[in-house]
Amino acid sequence: MIKSVAGIAVLPVHRASCHCGAIVLELDLPDGIVDPRRCNCSMCRRRGAIVGSVPLAGLRIIEGAEQLRLYQFNTFTARHYFCGRCGIYTHHQRRSNPEQYGYNVGCLEGIDPLALGEVPTSDGVHHPADHADRGL
Repeated sequence: MIKSVAGIAVLPVHRASCHCGAIVLELDLPDGIVDPRRCNCSMCRRRGAIVGSVPLAGLRIIEGAEQLRLYQFNTFTARHYFCGRCGIYTHHQRRSNPEQYGYNVGCLEGIDPLALGEVPTSDGVHHPADHADRGL
């Protein structure tokens, strides 16, 4: 749990937005930023975002639902959302836990994700769902 970043409080209900401001999210973060991490899967290593986790009910689209675009690949389980205007990834419904959203910490208003320092990296390259049909 991270309750502040570089002296900036992570609010219990915190707003997040894309670069152009077309998409505004409201996140329930009573425990701050939970489980921040990167991932090395083909998608995440290209976008380079640090993500935090919230339950599905903990993320609300306040503005710009019509601007959200969906991208899916591979198993088509995860649902990756980004702004159709500026292209910024805002959040995704997780493949590893479909009851959670991963959100882009860089979209939290006032929060600099680079100030988090080192964060762990999940091994998305070797995700169990990718190998389930091969018994690996």
